[in-house]
Amino acid sequence: MDGDVLTAAHWIYLAGLAAIIATVVARKNVVALAVAATFVTGTAYGGSAVTGLGAIFNGAIVATRELLPIFIIIALVTAMLGAMRGLGADALMIRPLRRLFRNGHVAYLVLAVVTFVLSLSFWPTPVLPLIVAILVPAAVRAGLAPFGAALAIAITGQGMALSSDYIMGVAPGLSADGAGVPAGAIADRAMIISLVAGAVALTVAYLRDVRTKMLDPIAAAAVTLPAARTGPARTAAPAVASAATGDGPDGDRDGARGGTATLTAPDSPGGPGSGGPDDGAPAPRVARAVAVAVPLLFAALLVFMLLGRFTSLVPDIDDGQGAPLVGGTAALALVVIALAANRKTWLEDVGSHFTEGVGFAFRTMGMVIPIAGFVYIGLSDYAGEILGLPEGARAPGFLLDAIGHVQPHIPDVPVVAAFAMLLIGMVIGLDGNGWPGLPFTGSLAGSLGDGSGADVATLAAIAQNGASWTGGGTLVIWSSLIVVAGLTGVSVVDLARRLFVPVVTGLVVATAIAAVAL
Repeated sequence: MDGDVLTAAHWIYLAGLAAIIATVVARKNVVALAVAATFVTGTAYGGSAVTGLGAIFNGAIVATRELLPIFIIIALVTAMLGAMRGLGADALMIRPLRRLFRNGHVAYLVLAVVTFVLSLSFWPTPVLPLIVAILVPAAVRAGLAPFGAALAIAITGQGMALSSDYIMGVAPGLSADGAGVPAGAIADRAMIISLVAGAVALTVAYLRDVRTKMLDPIAAAAVTLPAARTGPARTAAPAVASAATGDGPDGDRDGARGGTATLTAPDSPGGPGSGGPDDGAPAPRVARAVAVAVPLLFAALLVFMLLGRFTSLVPDIDDGQGAPLVGGTAALALVVIALAANRKTWLEDVGSHFTEGVGFAFRTMGMVIPIAGFVYIGLSDYAGEILGLPEGARAPGFLLDAIGHVQPHIPDVPVVAAFAMLLIGMVIGLDGNGWPGLPFTGSLAGSLGDGSGADVATLAAIAQNGASWTGGGTLVIWSSLIVVAGLTGVSVVDLARRLFVPVVTGLVVATAIAAVAL
């Protein structure tokens, strides 16, 4: 099929994508729409309903394969934290951090700074479990609602750190491949743009959803993050502080107060202060040992990764190996904690915790599979498999083809070119990643820069920010945003919706400054 012509399948795909985005904004479930759009797009491309039906199934398979690492790491960390909660070690672990998190307002700032620094070094997804396991419980106890924690983590990790990728340097390198300028020049500009966008986004989110929705001490003590709600004999008492879920007397039901965080009574089974099983219950010293050992274990892992990245003392950690290291560590910690908790039932407890972890991951995140399957059908890297094309056949690229047709119509004015690159970058990010399209946006930046007189590196950095903030992600629910939502226990749809205004405002302000000053 001729990639230079927009076919009926192109237009159907674009219409389906626009409909899904509009439906997400309207807070409606988009699974049915994604399935229908996949069928119609596949049928239009292949000229047969058989192709359309196969695209639905193949799309789900491809999406599951791409998202499975995220699901597994959520499951493993959830299981580990569930085992800790059975001992009461989670409460002991966060007790020393209460001095750092003096109140919810300070907790919001500290959580943002720590997340940014760690994510800049290792990318956000691998360090999210560390943050959720150690910092988020303490922040919530200080009065920061789980939704506020999710906002801080998403903006600084999935947004600021990933969009600049200043230390790892993968994204600037991809942008430079197409732009024909040094990667360092793009990285410097991308860092400045990300810092401005992040500062604005954090401020707007704080004023809209954090400042007025802090938890009082009773509500904060009752919140149990879902990541710690697994394992045998785990029962949830009726909510004792509806303020944490947004269903309180103030009528706030948009998820901004506490999302879907689970509440348990402080003295209920599985709640803070409860002991383990009556038979073989662990001594308090075991809980204290676990509370000390788990943070030390992950801190040692962090030091090991830092040494591997910046020194020759230990082998370098290849890109993408951070998440497996964290997941494997969590799995082994689960086994050791269960054994320490109860030597009589530890085999069954490990299986139960893991099963509950996997169930939690798919219950909360499973809806993104058909949505991602539809988005992937628009990318040439996945479309061939989804549409059932023979190996080696040229696959369509519905999304990039459409962007390519827009390029000739962009005016040769620096400011217009800057905002055009932002918009194009955000559209590229709709794939739930953003980075595969960076060579394309880099090439486009070179073309627009030559015609408009704008700085090519700045245009490439703007597009890189737009793609990374969107697909990295803070704006689409089929991105790694599902990890943030899953581990903090909030609705991924509500989180993306409440992030839209802060993130877009930050990107617009940063782009305007970059167009004038960089």
